[in-house]
Amino acid sequence: MTSPSKSRQIKLGAFLPGGGQHVAAWRHPESPADGATNFEFHRKLALTAERGLFDAYFLADNLTVGLGAREGGNAKIAGFEPVTLFAALAPFTTHIGFIATASTTYEEPYTLARKFASLDLLSNGRAGWNVVTSAGDDTARNFNRDVQPNHAERYARAHEHVETVKALWDSWEDDAFIRDKKTGRFYDKDRLHDINHKGEHFSVKGPLNVPRPVQGHPVVVQAGQSEDGRGLAAASAEVIFTAHQNLASAREFYRDIKARVAAAGRDPAQVLIMPGVAPFVGRTEEEARAKYRQLNDLILPEDGVALLNALAGQTLDLRDYPLDGPLPPSKETEGMKSRQALIRQIADEHNFTIRQLYQWVATARGHYTVIGSATQVADQLEEWFTTEAADGFNILPPWLPGALDDFVDLVIPELQRRGLFRTAYEGRTLRENLGLRRPRNPWTVARSTVLAAE
Repeated sequence: MTSPSKSRQIKLGAFLPGGGQHVAAWRHPESPADGATNFEFHRKLALTAERGLFDAYFLADNLTVGLGAREGGNAKIAGFEPVTLFAALAPFTTHIGFIATASTTYEEPYTLARKFASLDLLSNGRAGWNVVTSAGDDTARNFNRDVQPNHAERYARAHEHVETVKALWDSWEDDAFIRDKKTGRFYDKDRLHDINHKGEHFSVKGPLNVPRPVQGHPVVVQAGQSEDGRGLAAASAEVIFTAHQNLASAREFYRDIKARVAAAGRDPAQVLIMPGVAPFVGRTEEEARAKYRQLNDLILPEDGVALLNALAGQTLDLRDYPLDGPLPPSKETEGMKSRQALIRQIADEHNFTIRQLYQWVATARGHYTVIGSATQVADQLEEWFTTEAADGFNILPPWLPGALDDFVDLVIPELQRRGLFRTAYEGRTLRENLGLRRPRNPWTVARSTVLAAE
């Protein structure tokens, strides 16, 4: 394959829940059984990812016990709150970014803006916010509701939430703090601004009581693939995580999002699309397949069935169906619509039985699974990258630490040999390493415009 010019290289996120991605990852002989809540283990993972020159350490999050975990009892049942964990990890690292998930449905803009601004300051500009709308009635029941808001309502609230958070991050201008001990002047009052937001979902006066983040705004990330999700991504996201099973689907999504971004008056080059990839890597293809079989052999059937039910929005009761028979119908719910459709698509395209389906999605819940040697995995990533299917990838090591070590030690050098991946970090902030511009403060821009006109 022909490598692209050095001006464009693959961006990589590392999705590293301590319990592993695969539903049975915690049972792997190499994995600590308490990895989900073992801080020292997370610290080692962060250092390995930074050694591999990953752009960011990413964590998803649930506001209830983990997806399908309560029924099956796997390691996703409980773990750290991501922003808290990343604040603790930041001092041990120097370059890798930290992308934490937080909900627009169940968190208020003010408190969310505070904690991400704080993480950005604590990490010297390495924070990112993964915007989610939090599907599921179980989650709603933890926040004073009996059922979740409908899909359209969640996304309407999310649009307003993100814009409110950005306004709060901008409520201090970059040069607001003078801190002159001689004069006693701590800050410039003309550079502190109320936002006075009043909308359909929120009323927020401001200003934020945390200074403007090092990056201006922490990097805004989003992962929805439904029509509403794509609209939110085009309007506000700078990095988009997405799930696809084949190149054609990934290319359609890529073209659609880039067109929507342009139609919204934004620069498509400043929006990075990063599909999820779960790699099983060996020195040979057979070694990689042996790793895949070893992990799948550890799946308890009840865990696999519980995972499918959760991905189908708790509407797929499989207890009376034979595991080696076909997947029965399920009704669409108000939560995770795109993932429900993807699971059905996988079952239909491969003619999978229930057992084969949960073995396939056990690794990455619908993200692309790649099995092969370092050369074969790099070939797959290069093809997606060079044919307008991806600007980078969110790597989901199936178990930890072994699958992360395999990717860093085997695949990264192959990508570097092809000129597809960095050999050193370009900057110190997450934005600099991703090649994303720092947002200008609108209050500062307005003042500059007035002065230029005088």
